[in-house]
Amino acid sequence: MRMLHPDPDHDLTFNDVFMVPSLSDVASRMDVDLATPDGIGTTIPLVVSNMTAVAGRRMAETVARRGGIAILPQDIPVDVVERVIQSVKACHPVFETPITLSPDDTIGDALSLINKRAHGAVVVVDGGRPVGVFVEKDAEGFDRFTQLRNVMSSNVHILAPDVDPAAAHAELGERRLHVAPVVDSDERLLGVLTRKGALRSTIYQPAVDTDGRLMLGVAVGINGDPAGRASELRSMGADVLVIDTAHGHQTRTLQAIEAVRAVVGDATIVAGNVVTAEGTRHMIEAGADIVKVGVGPGAMCTTRMMTGVGRPQFSAVLECAAEAAGSGKHIWADGGVRFPRDVALSLAGGAANVMIGSWLAGTFESAADSRTDTDGQLYKESFGMASNRAVKNRTRSESEFERARKELFEEGISTSRMYLDPERPGVEDIIDQIVAGLRSSCTYAGAASIREFQQRAVVGVQGAAGYDEGRPLGVSW
Repeated sequence: MRMLHPDPDHDLTFNDVFMVPSLSDVASRMDVDLATPDGIGTTIPLVVSNMTAVAGRRMAETVARRGGIAILPQDIPVDVVERVIQSVKACHPVFETPITLSPDDTIGDALSLINKRAHGAVVVVDGGRPVGVFVEKDAEGFDRFTQLRNVMSSNVHILAPDVDPAAAHAELGERRLHVAPVVDSDERLLGVLTRKGALRSTIYQPAVDTDGRLMLGVAVGINGDPAGRASELRSMGADVLVIDTAHGHQTRTLQAIEAVRAVVGDATIVAGNVVTAEGTRHMIEAGADIVKVGVGPGAMCTTRMMTGVGRPQFSAVLECAAEAAGSGKHIWADGGVRFPRDVALSLAGGAANVMIGSWLAGTFESAADSRTDTDGQLYKESFGMASNRAVKNRTRSESEFERARKELFEEGISTSRMYLDPERPGVEDIIDQIVAGLRSSCTYAGAASIREFQQRAVVGVQGAAGYDEGRPLGVSW
């Protein structure tokens, strides 16, 4: 990357910078390869942050199906993590996981589950065989205790596992359907496919392990026995281990990295968080393959306001990425991403992957429960990982007195309503938005890959008026 204005006299956030176009011979944004240079197996540079309200089973499988990876939080009990890993690994890499109920279940049962998945359908099964499909509009005019057999659509269109995506898209369109069950020759339900899902399966490549199963990572704290937990997680099938603490540049974190490296062999270890070249170097020397960069830029984080500690994210990424590259290692940019441009700027600055949390909190797939406000709008309740609520989750095994002591000191928002965007209510909708912007950014830079993008991007510094000029206006002026 080249700075249009070398050596700025202050650190920079994403809003402080912009990219200028360069001579390009990339004919189409579809020609851009977004496989990540860190080599972990992701085919788009998106990592779901290890936030309890965001990263769970549904999020992990959906994002991996489109090429990214989710990191499960450190405060989930090991036995629960094992079930989540097994569930994600068992998911089909193309077909979406169905919501299933029996004909005797009620509309109320269906409505309580239907917002868990973006496809918005319940497959009604009898003995494992699909006999109907229920969508939300089928409930109109009926009470919540009506059985599904009385309202479901019984004329089910079944797709075969080897269906061509283009053919599936056409079939569903002809029948005015947006979703259909996929069933094998033994009438076993494999999943569902939507019209959009058929399109996406031709655009994205799933992030899979060596056995062709969807990938996911798990976070490990630095307290207790990080090496023991990491060893268990690795044996369960976790593809990436993330040693995570708010202040990564401390002796205890480095010791945890060394201990984990000693027991997991050549497994991928990500560690953070830091914002300096020195912190990056120390983590790599301790055994980290990838360093997580960012202190305080997250939407749920109050660290900078509480402590004054942190660093503008673009400058942190730039410095830490340069340090990691000198050792043949990589960084992930963690936090501060609110628009597709911020993802592009993170990658231009040298990040191999970009972590996103709060932006994905208000989606069907986030781990938080769906709620409805007094106006009938859907929202999810999100919270920061240093908040009082998160501390309670992490310290539930400790004594009541010790928990009370730790809960006095919080650095995060404990509750925030994240409304589902009617235009982009699912995480895949947001992925589409990010990937579209990023592919275009690469073509403006004349880059056909992320590595080329990092070499060719030209970045300048702007004032607040420059940033404001680039924002679209929703109404006339």
